[in-house]
Amino acid sequence: MAQETGGDVAEQLETQVRKIESLQRELDAQRAALDELRRTVRLEARGRGNAPAQAGNGQAASMQVAAPRQPAAGGVGPIAQAEDGRPVGQAPAARERPPEVAPIFEQPGVLTKPGTTIFEPSLQYQYSSSDKIALVGYTIIPAIIIGLIDVRNVKSNSLTGTLSFRRGITNRFELEARLPYVYRWDDVRGREIADPERVRSVFFKEDANDIGDVELIGRYQLNDGGGDSPYYIASLRFKTRTGKDPFEVATSLSVENARTGNVNELPTGSGFYSLTPGLTVLIPSDPAVFFGGISYQYSFKRSGVTPNLVNVSDPGNYAYDEIQPGGVLGFNFGMGLALNERSSFSIGYDHLSVGKTDATFRYDGSKAEGVRVQLGSLLLGYSYRLNDKRTLNLSVGVGVTRDTPDVQLTLRVPITL
Repeated sequence: MAQETGGDVAEQLETQVRKIESLQRELDAQRAALDELRRTVRLEARGRGNAPAQAGNGQAASMQVAAPRQPAAGGVGPIAQAEDGRPVGQAPAARERPPEVAPIFEQPGVLTKPGTTIFEPSLQYQYSSSDKIALVGYTIIPAIIIGLIDVRNVKSNSLTGTLSFRRGITNRFELEARLPYVYRWDDVRGREIADPERVRSVFFKEDANDIGDVELIGRYQLNDGGGDSPYYIASLRFKTRTGKDPFEVATSLSVENARTGNVNELPTGSGFYSLTPGLTVLIPSDPAVFFGGISYQYSFKRSGVTPNLVNVSDPGNYAYDEIQPGGVLGFNFGMGLALNERSSFSIGYDHLSVGKTDATFRYDGSKAEGVRVQLGSLLLGYSYRLNDKRTLNLSVGVGVTRDTPDVQLTLRVPITL
């Protein structure tokens, strides 16, 4: 009887030891999961500090984790939970969306959430001044005119108001439409080459205001990313020619050179349809986010282009058989840093290399070849989240190459509808 009782006690003791070992393993697993959850919460809190980059994408509330409860004697106690109801013992899901940064480039860093619509009014001011400038009569990049007329000093100003609408289709895909309205004014001063003794005179001082080129854009996140892995976002931009065509504006033909002239009004569009594929990369590196991108703009060739000449009897004699704008290779890079839960700061560099434009004249079949232009800008951006639905984004760009606008100021206010 004593032997039988001793055997029962030993068996119960062994059972309790196995339970204690099981509970210890469970407790160790919960502690490890809790440490991982705390690390993720810290990263998300810092990511929410970047939330002003896109209105409506930074609405997540701060998360606090409940301490794990001790298991009851003789069995496994309740699993500790975070306030969002997720068990602490369960590993957190990998982040599917890249962290947000203060926007300084045209493309946003974070896609719109599925089913969400963001309305973003923006206002951009550009100023450029040059002692020697060549104007061709067509524009490849907004506010950058390439060509040849007799001028010595040009001061150019442009104010562009844009209404943008972004719609999240899926967690990885969004569509955007942009409707710009352009107001610009130029003051061009110089001296006629044919008469160098003539005092300085004003060739033209004109302004224009009209709709610009409407754009349609699609963006798709290619991978999951998360942790230290980068995020890749592909984009495709289609630009129309709804703005006032540079060849439609009235131009007075120069007497000294039949191939040049002085424009009497200013264009508000480029005059060419174009497609721009691009790729953006975001690399989280707590507490900063590094980002960069590359793109290529292809403009479609135009044929049978006749400029609007106001002082000739037959403008067709000065028409172009075809005009093929050069391709525009662009790249940019920068870094975003969260200052606190409401504000963030970004710094970056943007560069565009505009290829040569080829044109063939109809009158004698001669060809005119343009020159390659380099456009480089240093940009600083700041974002402040006003509330869960509105954000204030301000960026300033400074031209670092001769052909780039001297100053570029952009104010955006994304609003979640």
